[in-house]
Amino acid sequence: MSTEPEGPSPAHLTPEEFRALGYRAIDWIADYMATVADRPVLSTVEPGEIRDGLPADPPTEPEPFDDVLADLDRVIMPGITHWQSPGFFGYFPANASGPAILGDLVSSGLGVQGMLWSTSPACTEVEQVMLDWLVRAAGLPDHFLSDGPGGGVIQDSASSASLCALVAARERAGGNELLDRLVAYVSSETHSSLEKGARVAGLRAGHLRVVPTDGEQRMDADELATMVAADQVAGLVPFFVCATAGSTSTTAFDPTEAICDVAEANDLWVHLDAAFAGSATVCPEYRWVIDGVDRVDSYCFNPHKWLLTNFDCSAFWVRDRATLLDALSILPEYLRNEASASGAVVDYRDWHVPMGRRFRSLKLWFVVRHYGIAGLQAHVRRHVAWAEWLADQVRTHPSLELAAPRTLSLVCLRHVDGDDRTRHMVDEVNRSGEAFLTHTVLDGRYVLRVAIGGTATTRSHVEELWDRLRVLADG
Repeated sequence: MSTEPEGPSPAHLTPEEFRALGYRAIDWIADYMATVADRPVLSTVEPGEIRDGLPADPPTEPEPFDDVLADLDRVIMPGITHWQSPGFFGYFPANASGPAILGDLVSSGLGVQGMLWSTSPACTEVEQVMLDWLVRAAGLPDHFLSDGPGGGVIQDSASSASLCALVAARERAGGNELLDRLVAYVSSETHSSLEKGARVAGLRAGHLRVVPTDGEQRMDADELATMVAADQVAGLVPFFVCATAGSTSTTAFDPTEAICDVAEANDLWVHLDAAFAGSATVCPEYRWVIDGVDRVDSYCFNPHKWLLTNFDCSAFWVRDRATLLDALSILPEYLRNEASASGAVVDYRDWHVPMGRRFRSLKLWFVVRHYGIAGLQAHVRRHVAWAEWLADQVRTHPSLELAAPRTLSLVCLRHVDGDDRTRHMVDEVNRSGEAFLTHTVLDGRYVLRVAIGGTATTRSHVEELWDRLRVLADG
């Protein structure tokens, strides 16, 4: 006979209590959004400072919500680098927006675990429609649509997308039986996640080849062909190549068409990584950035970078989903169900590494319906125009030069007097708290990156940054 456990019942919120506290949390977020421009962009806490502000032991008794909110300001906020600040020009943007935040809130409230169609049909089917919407909005090939041979899925990041592409390509090439001989190809400008993905996928050390780039940091397709041929003569099995549309350092664009020529002649899987630049293809005039996408085996871009959909939301498509499912599907008895057995539904747990999955598509649904494609296009076009203006200013300044061609909304520049002067400019801007910049190294030289794309960034913020850079360059 069971007995009632001792102690008080958990302090669950009633719907009315949740409503009252929820209003206060929304007010806190809204106040943050209203004041983020006034805060120093870069956190200045020392290592361990946030930890020292928190108790070592968890509370035994419930604590008032007032204390939690107070500690958000006292403990948490000093350790936040404000990615949503209009002065954030580092890395690439990580767009958040009101509609996306609300979509995430609803998703959290529903608490869905959408591993199978049957565990919440809406979680799966809304995601299918959202990926189809993006296919149409970005002018992608029809074989990526959910009713075609391929289809799309929302991953947490482009890193996970590239890992899934590698695993699917490995399966197509022969799987574990050929693992010791499999060889993949990237360039020196390919995102570092491909190197990590190759390790996770089990490629042997040294079997991720780095193809040389040309003077504009693009993979040299002729060199790729030469390396593939040499590996085949050596008894190895070339099976995968990653083309990049908009590299992290400079937004360089690999010649995807030429890479596909090499791949098709040698049965290589082609993955096209357009994590940042892919968002621009909602504008028809920028679809050149993914020329050749109709020929690749897999493709991804991140709405969470430049399409006002807060992290995490990475759109990933495959030409033929059967290969991906063969690589990732495992069906224990406890997941068997009538809907899955019918073959009439998609179970997205088979499309990526985790079994569990959140209702990520809901925030994308909120965003697209709030802004419309026209609003997303205007968002992208403004940033590109401001970057073009900034690049023009750099070209006419006697002490500065563009370090790489400007294509979309990233401007790479350096001081003509060398690395120390360029580094000083980055450090001084970041120290001011008014803006935040990051750097890269290109051809052995230190380069300042200005990535324009924040939700709250306006032309005036770009102009203010330029005024600061101009003064530092002259000083």
